[in-house]
Parts: sequence; structure tokens; C-alpha cells
Amino acid sequence: MAQDHGLDPSELFKAQAHIYKHIFNYANSMCLATALQLNIPDIIVHHKNPITLQHLSSSLHLPPEKTTSLQRLMRLLVHSGFFSKTKFNDQESYLPTPSSILLTKNGIPSLLPFVQGMVDPVMVNPWMRLGDWFKGEETTPFEIANGSTMWDYCDKDPVFNKKFNEAMASDSMMMSMVVGKSESVFCGINSVVDVGGGTGVVAKIILEAFPNMKCIVFDLPHVVEGLIQTEKMMFVGGDMFQSFPSADAILFKCVLHNWSDENCVKILKKCREAIPSKDKGGKVIIIDMVVDEENDEFEITEAKLIFDMIMMVLLTGRERNKKEWEKIFLEAGFSHYKISSLFGLRSLIEVYP
Repeated sequence: MAQDHGLDPSELFKAQAHIYKHIFNYANSMCLATALQLNIPDIIVHHKNPITLQHLSSSLHLPPEKTTSLQRLMRLLVHSGFFSKTKFNDQESYLPTPSSILLTKNGIPSLLPFVQGMVDPVMVNPWMRLGDWFKGEETTPFEIANGSTMWDYCDKDPVFNKKFNEAMASDSMMMSMVVGKSESVFCGINSVVDVGGGTGVVAKIILEAFPNMKCIVFDLPHVVEGLIQTEKMMFVGGDMFQSFPSADAILFKCVLHNWSDENCVKILKKCREAIPSKDKGGKVIIIDMVVDEENDEFEITEAKLIFDMIMMVLLTGRERNKKEWEKIFLEAGFSHYKISSLFGLRSLIEVYP
């Protein structure tokens, strides 16, 4: 006999649907990964007209008996916004959406490597250990699942390290759409250090927009070893907890959210030693999320809160709200900052000595 909670049965059945949706949310991720494995976004995006189910199945070289299964997969992907439906020659057909355009192999930018990296079992398995982590003493659920920290795992597994770096590089390519419009941010800056810049994806984007600038890509020694330098773009290996190369500005794109507040303060204190005073144009440029539950749309807030959990599961960092960012800046000895929402989920934060 059901307990009387004063709720109408329709409310309880709605709650049941809500619970079941969240239980099986992983199915959305796996169906998207399957679509990428089958190359569905490329086929639909590059097809001149809306593509019918039969044509799609034929292009995928699927056995005829799998056509109905493909229709069921596409039905969910359409509902999730990765494709849209229309009528073409009196047949139900599929069209791309902005999301599927971002998932093509040769798209510029393309988030295909990001999706492939994030659904890798190495990244997914730690979520199964989140409850154990709350009761234990390990640093992260990732460490419980994989036997080491994420950075150490990357060092010992070159295949995963390559996949992870490609994922981060694909995310960075999104900046190509906005850097050219950020002239005020880089105005007066002659040199910038791109921290954790890897193979220089972001640095190249900056130099294309501001060719008179000098970029120093600063990363771990084994990351930058052997990379080709130019007069405008240098690669320097080092440890950001020790020191930074001197420059007018230091750029962190999705770096500080990887670290605890205490470590962020240490990093930013080292930044102050490497940049000029505010009067001479010195500043730190941060591209990262700013959680704003009161003003952001529901889906944006949900994405940011999920990323916050990702930081907890994989690393020791977090996504921060305005007050939490401010606390770090002040503790590191900076005088003031400015936040601009320019990068979708992410914001651009300029921090001044």
C-alpha cells in the first residue's frame, strides 16, 4: 500500500519518469558515442539534401535488418537535438543541427575528439567509485578507479594521453571564433604566456588575430620537448608552481579549474612575479567557467554544475562562482578583476595586480 504523502498520483508518476531519466542519462552519452563511431554526423552534414533513413543506412553499410534499429537510434538523437527531421520526396529525412556540425571529423572547429576523449572508459569508470570516494581517503575517484592521479596516468599511458590532449585541443579550437573579437582584451599586450598550452593551438589562434604579439607556450617539459619554435611562438618547459616566463600577460584557458583554491593562490602569486604592474599593462587572463545559478539559463547552469562534478571526480579542482574567484584573486594579492561572458559556458576574466 502506497504511503500518503499528500501527492496526486500523477505527480508521483511524473517523479518516476524524472528518476528514470536520470538513471539512464548515460544512454544519451553512449548513443552519441555510437553515432560518432558510425560516422553519422559527417554523412548527414555532407549530404547535399536531407537524407532518408534508407540512404543513411546504405551509406553506413549496415545490414538491412539493422535499419529499424538505426531509426530508433536516430529518433533519440533527433529528440536530443543532434539532428532534425523533415520531409523530403515524401519521406522522413534527417538534417544536421549546429551540434552535429560541431561533431564532424574535419570541421573547424570540431568537438569530435573531445567527445571521444570524455567517453573513454578511463574517464567514465571513476564515476562508479564516487560513493566509495566520499567514504574513503583517496584524493579523487579517478585515483580509486585507475590507481593513480589523472596526470600520472597520462604520463604512463601514451595512447590515453594522446586522446586526452586531442580532446583539449579540440575544445581550444572553439576560441578561433571569438579571439579576433577580443581586441580590447589583448590591446597593448606585446607578449603573453599561454599556460598549459600544449602544442600551441591557442597560441596559433592568438597570433593569427594579433600577428605582432609574441606567444610563449608554457607546459611541462615532456609536453613541449621537440616542438618547433618560431620567432613569434616559443615553447618553454617548466613548473607553474615554481615560476613563469616574464611577459605582459599570462593566459590560463581551463587550467585553474583543475586545482584547489590553495593551489590556485600559489599559482597566481607566481604570476604576479612574472608580469608588470597594472600601470605598465600587466594582467592575468583567465578563460574558465563562472557559476551563476541565479542568472544563467537552466541548461547552462546544469552544464556548469556537471563540470564542477567532473572536476571533483577526475581532479582536485572545481568550477567557481564570482565570490569564489574573487577570494582567490584577493588572497593572491591582486587588486581587482573584470568578468566578461564571451565564450558560451565560459567567461573571460581579466585580473590586475
